[in-house]
Amino acid sequence: MAKDSNTATVTPPPAPIGALALAAELRAGAMTPLDPIAFGETLISPVIGRDSLWFFIGSRLALRTAYGPGGDVQVDRSGDSAFRVVTSLGVFDVAVVPEPDDQVLRVTTTFTPATDLLAPYWPRDLYVLGRDGLPVDVQGQVEAAQRGVNVGLVYFTVSAPDFGTVMYLQNLTALNDWHRQVGAAPEGVVGGHWPELGYRPAAFVERPLPAGQSFVQSDVLLSWDARVAEGEHDEAATFIELLARLYRRLSDGPKTVFRDWPGRCATTLRHLQRSPKATITHYGHTYLHPYTDSEYPDCMVQLSVAQSIHEYGRWRGKPVPFEAELLGGMRKFYDPDLKTLRRYLPNVGDDKNADQVDSWYLYHPLLNLGRLALDGDQASRALFFDCLDYAIRAARHFEYAWPIMFDVNTFEVIQADRKGDGLGQTDVGGIYAYVLLLAFDLSGEDRYRTEAENALRAMNGWKFELLYQANLSAWGATACIRLWRETGDDWFLKHGQVLLAGFLHNCLIWESEIGAAVHYSNFLGVSCLHDGPYMALYECFESFDAFEELLDRGGERLPEPVRLLLTEYRRYALHRAWFYYPDALPPEILPPEEEVRNAHIDRKLSFPLEDLYGDGQAPGQVGQEIYGCGAAFTFATRAFHDLPGAPFRLFAEYPVRNLARTASGLSFSLDGARGYSAAVRILPRGAKALPEIFVNGRVRKPRADGSIVFDANGGETIDITWAGPARG
Repeated sequence: MAKDSNTATVTPPPAPIGALALAAELRAGAMTPLDPIAFGETLISPVIGRDSLWFFIGSRLALRTAYGPGGDVQVDRSGDSAFRVVTSLGVFDVAVVPEPDDQVLRVTTTFTPATDLLAPYWPRDLYVLGRDGLPVDVQGQVEAAQRGVNVGLVYFTVSAPDFGTVMYLQNLTALNDWHRQVGAAPEGVVGGHWPELGYRPAAFVERPLPAGQSFVQSDVLLSWDARVAEGEHDEAATFIELLARLYRRLSDGPKTVFRDWPGRCATTLRHLQRSPKATITHYGHTYLHPYTDSEYPDCMVQLSVAQSIHEYGRWRGKPVPFEAELLGGMRKFYDPDLKTLRRYLPNVGDDKNADQVDSWYLYHPLLNLGRLALDGDQASRALFFDCLDYAIRAARHFEYAWPIMFDVNTFEVIQADRKGDGLGQTDVGGIYAYVLLLAFDLSGEDRYRTEAENALRAMNGWKFELLYQANLSAWGATACIRLWRETGDDWFLKHGQVLLAGFLHNCLIWESEIGAAVHYSNFLGVSCLHDGPYMALYECFESFDAFEELLDRGGERLPEPVRLLLTEYRRYALHRAWFYYPDALPPEILPPEEEVRNAHIDRKLSFPLEDLYGDGQAPGQVGQEIYGCGAAFTFATRAFHDLPGAPFRLFAEYPVRNLARTASGLSFSLDGARGYSAAVRILPRGAKALPEIFVNGRVRKPRADGSIVFDANGGETIDITWAGPARG
């Protein structure tokens, strides 16, 4: 259409096909409404369309359930919330469960095909509606959608007409049978193009759904907030609130199993010390291989394992000599001219660029040096401060926005961003801030805390792109929560939630039973990188460690949704991390040796695999990561508790607070959210049987293995007493 010179050309936004089809059907007025379902102040209106059964949620959302191309949709309703729908494809049974108290709507659809069925196409199921009730001319923004096989969600705001902020979650656990049958993984299946969003099943054209067999086709949970979240702080807080709300309604998390992490520690330590595949000698010092009998010694690897072993030695009450062996050679990584640690030793082979460094690699070794220094290691303290000025200079040179890789001599950028998107290692500012807070603790100099605050305040505008690597975001969130509690400035709490929202966005909040994944657990695992195809134990246990501190520092003032999701992450990490060890997996699911990227997998060694996959690929394709060996030491020292004079060891899936001896026994409280419980276990020491144990005044009988197990609620205070000495 021609316009005069005073009128701008108006270009309508692009429209997806499904939105146009729904708009045309609504305009035709041929849909058949059914009696509505009450949902608090909102009505859920079932409507029979040409090829689908729809549920209109208020006047702003339309959810497609049963689908039958070609029309002739027949609906039989039982009560308010159960629908049987016969379509050209087969029979759909749709169950609607409204939870108005939590503002959560759940709609589960089970499908029984009428014939063996292939589906090269299936439409999406959620449409945002405008003022006229049509999925056109509606303004809003998708803030986050599913990445890979991570949590199947789409999170968006609807601003005009004003509706609020919405989270849609597809419970992928319920869809395992469907995906196993058709041979597809639910990768990137939740998302869409505005205003056509939600779930689209992956195409399947080779392996059909068999006639007469029922499969859960969709299990949707929806919740919303009437406010339109504005700005990344508000968007992150609302994301966590809505995700926690939906999480409370999920019932598909696996049953956790107790793991003997102290026993794993002893085995791992023995293998680290004795296996020639674990260590190599240079300059008269012992260094670790990053992978089993593979790769050059690396300062991050050396310190990550040494720090974890240090914590283990402190936990068991006597140092581990191997820690001193590993720390004894750390100075050989130091470049006295640059005054920084280099990734590799001076004699590294020509196949490595010794001047190239990933940005996070500059700061992670300092994190562990600082932690060792705080515990009294003077050599680590000296090396930490020898490197600190260079670390600060690099941060300021890059204006707190680090590239992927740079040259340590010149700061010349070698790789600026991930994929030409302008995004480098976006969450390095978080781990850098944590390091600066360690410097403040060690020196008492306020300039270091100011520098930490400056780095965190520079991390703005990236929203759900902020996460680059999971453990970096976890340490950054911990730094934020510490500054919030110490300064009283709520900005740090809000910014910590941005980092946590990015972390949770990358979690697999479902239990895969696809392919090899049927042999291990992945629930609440996090993909290691922003676009990583797998979960890695190194990022898992480091995040676990960071969150342990975050929960302790935040205390009861932390928002309840944060406490819920992080204590649940902890609980499941203690369960699922066991499967990274190759001796816990069937050998037939591991890749052949020629397909392992780094050396080979030795199932006799208690070193974890780097990679587990939610889509069912063979685990261990990257190799067996020695730098992940700190996991066992971290899990043992954080979750198992000894107290002088107590004739047992205490284990708890949630963090234990205020553990102390009392006149008659011991007392502690359990962290965690209201309405949630975790397992507590009283373990006999060695071969001695437990004495008679009372928990909150009630006698508890041992199980067949000699332990006592009970559930305790988040926030509960527990008193344990016992009668007389242990009997053995």
